[in-house]
Amino acid sequence: MPAQRPELWPQTGEDLCHLSGDWRILQRLRGHRWSLDDLVTAWFAARSVSADPARIVDLGCGIGAVLLMLAWRFPAARCVGVEAQEGSAALARRSIAWNGADNRCAVYDGDLRDLAPFGDGARFDLVTGTPPYLPPGTGREPTRQLQGPCHIEHRGGIEEYCLAAARLLALNGRFVVCHAALQIERVRQAAALARLSIAARMEVIPRAGKAPLFSVYSMRPTAGREYVVPPFVVRDQHGQWTGEFRALRADMGMPAA
Repeated sequence: MPAQRPELWPQTGEDLCHLSGDWRILQRLRGHRWSLDDLVTAWFAARSVSADPARIVDLGCGIGAVLLMLAWRFPAARCVGVEAQEGSAALARRSIAWNGADNRCAVYDGDLRDLAPFGDGARFDLVTGTPPYLPPGTGREPTRQLQGPCHIEHRGGIEEYCLAAARLLALNGRFVVCHAALQIERVRQAAALARLSIAARMEVIPRAGKAPLFSVYSMRPTAGREYVVPPFVVRDQHGQWTGEFRALRADMGMPAA
């Protein structure tokens, strides 16, 4: 139990935040923190599978937000993440343990381009990823702890995520990933390179009247048509949460306000 393990509670420079249901996540006060793209990706992933997945993997899992949300959403699933930043991986492991899920969840230290930690023949029903959007040199490097590789493609971008997902997907599995709204063609090319097809795509609009912020995709290892889901609007023109966003939060075990 967390009460008996002091190392699972926030240390200097950390806090413990609400996530899904009664689950919590450890984060740096001035560092990378879970965000809207994590939440929408986890929700879209949960809706993309036709049956509860038995095995889930999150590529470049960071501090574990998507991994934890899906582990909460699918309590019988075995969930693993792979993360190259030791500090992020350590936070994710402590959050997993705080929530009492370390009997079915794990985080591997490693680069998602090297799938050796998974062993030969590893296959997953659901693969997720929230890759960085900016190639090196095209954006300012974040200065907060653990944020850099979450924004800048130091270890590859959508292309590498698609290739890794294609190697791990079960035949009827789904790969759910988010990416910048203006890079749809890049995502399509990355999917084709990995011999994946886009099953569904949804644009996410932060506020009514604004341009889309990012898109989420559901991909499969078999051919098929791409279905474009109506845009998802987070806030209305007055800045209030929309009904669909409130429903999303409820579906992922989050409070109404």
